[in-house]
Amino acid sequence: MFAAEIRSTFDISHGEFGWVYMIGTLASAIALVFIGKVVDFRSIREVSLVVILALATACIVMASATNVPMLILAVFLLRLSGQGMMSHTAITAMGKWFNATRGRAVTITGSGHQIGEGLLPFVILAALSAFTWREIWVFCAVTLCLVAVPISRLTFQLDRKPQSDGGGENSEIGRQWTRAEAVRDLLFWIVVVGMLAPSFIGTSVWFHQVHLMDVKAWPRNTMAQGFAVLSITAVVVSLLTGWIIDKLDAYRLLPVMLLPLAVACLVLFNAESSYMLLLFMFLTALTYGLYNGIFGAIWAEIYGTRHLGAIRAIVFAGMVFSSALGPGVTGGLIDHGITFEAQLYYMGIITLGICLAFIPVTKRLHRRFQLQLSNA
Repeated sequence: MFAAEIRSTFDISHGEFGWVYMIGTLASAIALVFIGKVVDFRSIREVSLVVILALATACIVMASATNVPMLILAVFLLRLSGQGMMSHTAITAMGKWFNATRGRAVTITGSGHQIGEGLLPFVILAALSAFTWREIWVFCAVTLCLVAVPISRLTFQLDRKPQSDGGGENSEIGRQWTRAEAVRDLLFWIVVVGMLAPSFIGTSVWFHQVHLMDVKAWPRNTMAQGFAVLSITAVVVSLLTGWIIDKLDAYRLLPVMLLPLAVACLVLFNAESSYMLLLFMFLTALTYGLYNGIFGAIWAEIYGTRHLGAIRAIVFAGMVFSSALGPGVTGGLIDHGITFEAQLYYMGIITLGICLAFIPVTKRLHRRFQLQLSNA
């Protein structure tokens, strides 16, 4: 939502801003691999406070950036503390604390992100009419300190310890893979790479939304309306997905997870009416809802919970990496005359290919779980 204002302030192109975003985000992905495992040996109460304060600091750095290197630093801090550690901490906690109802716990927690995606674009559009983009970032920092920190302290008056859902025993069930063992598992990398599409495509569209609105000659507030559709749909689908995961397991949903996103890309590629953006958002939300539950639950299903923080740190770093790569690559292609609409076509085709690749992966995981049950 701030892209036009930031590019104007620093006099940079779509591609140059994409590179700024990519460099800062890639650095945050590397840092997350090492920092993310802290949730395995420090309490979520302690980690959450540090993460919130780190995000507030990142907002101040963004508000005070005076040159491109400082802008890169701001992006690095925002991505590491925000989508990186904040999401990683929350979802990993759910994976550790719940077993039989893990799917619902993960999706309820993840719905906070989706509600924010639906509400905040309207808030930012309204705020930009009255305040500068720097003032808004300062307000974000103050809000985190005065609202988020007290709420966090209140909800963590009693620190939660990992337990099973009904017996008070530790929730660790089955083989507990270490991170070293997980990264040597071929299926781990296939699933990780296959699950990068939503962050790559979604971040690319959100990042270049002002450019897309200009090219399509659509009103700028169309995207804000689209985010509302995205948020409402994703929350509903996410909660339903959590219930399904608790009944069927997350890995079974892999082949269908990306199908709506693939269709969404092809819809936006051909779109002429601004109403088609709402259809794109609806279809994307179907994938996001599925993704929210699957991404949060599948790693605990496959690799156990004892080293979940360390394992998911790599996964989250991959997600952050793909979200960094998206704006940088697509922005560079735009600067070289390859339209964003044309890029959407190829994104859709590649995503369809990933859907097909997930079919044998799901079968292989099913055989692995059946073997584990027979040896139990």
